[in-house]
Amino acid sequence: MRIGQGFDIHPFSTDVTRPLILGGVHFDGEPGLVGHSDSDVVAHAITDAILGAAGLGDIGELYPDTAAEFHNADSMMILGDAVSRVLGAGYTIVNVDCTVICEAPKLAPRKQAMRDNLSDVLGSPCNVKGKRAEGLGALGRREGIACMAVALVSHNGGPASTAADFGGS
Repeated sequence: MRIGQGFDIHPFSTDVTRPLILGGVHFDGEPGLVGHSDSDVVAHAITDAILGAAGLGDIGELYPDTAAEFHNADSMMILGDAVSRVLGAGYTIVNVDCTVICEAPKLAPRKQAMRDNLSDVLGSPCNVKGKRAEGLGALGRREGIACMAVALVSHNGGPASTAADFGGS
């Protein structure tokens, strides 16, 4: 068993045509987030968590914001590719848990849709929780959205990362 963590944060965009997407769910009428892809902070944090658990690098290495093919990319497709990499490395994703930190929008009405979308792509349970920053810092001032994620994977006999892959012996 291995654990990985992920984190992502993006500021709100001033472009009123940019959609807000969290966990693959569109939040109509809400300001979108600035970024190279669709800026889905939930999908990004989970992507980093599963890649980290399997020792496969991070989202910036594999899906860089300097690559034209990821401009306005669907982050759920990026997550799906990361899942394929994790499975290909001989791991099974056991579960994922994430916390979205924002003052707005309210997540409660769409949390189950987010969980369903993410679980479908991951092939495992994914919990989504919402927390407020209680007015503190940039998130508390409603300047953006952040997400933290943790993933548990188990090795199933395929090729696995070793300590040497991380610079150890």
